[in-house]
Parts: sequence; C-alpha cells; structure tokens
Amino acid sequence: MRTNLPTDEKYRLLDQVIRSSRSVSANIAEGYGRHYFKDNVRFCRNAKGSLEETLEHFTTAIDEGFIDQPTFDNFCLIYTDCNKLINGYIKYLRSAKPGGGLD
Repeated sequence: MRTNLPTDEKYRLLDQVIRSSRSVSANIAEGYGRHYFKDNVRFCRNAKGSLEETLEHFTTAIDEGFIDQPTFDNFCLIYTDCNKLINGYIKYLRSAKPGGGLD
C-alpha cells in the first residue's frame, strides 16, 4: 500500500478513516447486545452509514493523490463484502424475529 499523506492529513483524514471503520463493527456489536430485533437492525443501519463514510474518506484519499489505485481498489472489494454481510445479517434478523418482519 502506497500512501502519501501530508503530516496534517495523518491527524485528520487518517483519524477519520480509523474512527468510521471502527464504528462499523462497534455498531453491529452494540445492536447485538440490545437483544431486540428492531434495535439490532437500527444499529446495523448505522454500521452501513459508517461503512459509507469510510468509503467517502477513501474516495477523498484517492482524489487527493494520498493513496494509489490498487489500495483504493482493494478497499472497494472489502467495502463490497462488508456491505453484503451487513445486508445479509439484516435480512437474517428480519426472518428470525418471531412472527416475521419488523414492522
């Protein structure tokens, strides 16, 4: 991975990438700990928002020339897999709820 982050971006953009990416798993864990289907799905949706935020930070990084194309492409593969996993988990939660659905 090639990065070309200016010093100030190491404490701005890099910090935001770390925070938003960690928020994905933190939201999933928090939702799981609620033991209530609607809360769990709500936190999964928050996780998807954090995943989108991380994608935006990577998009900014490539647009500004801070990362190379292979690094961005690799992240996009990870992003796609994570998005599919979260969507699948939400689908599972909806089907596992007694009585089906969440509405």
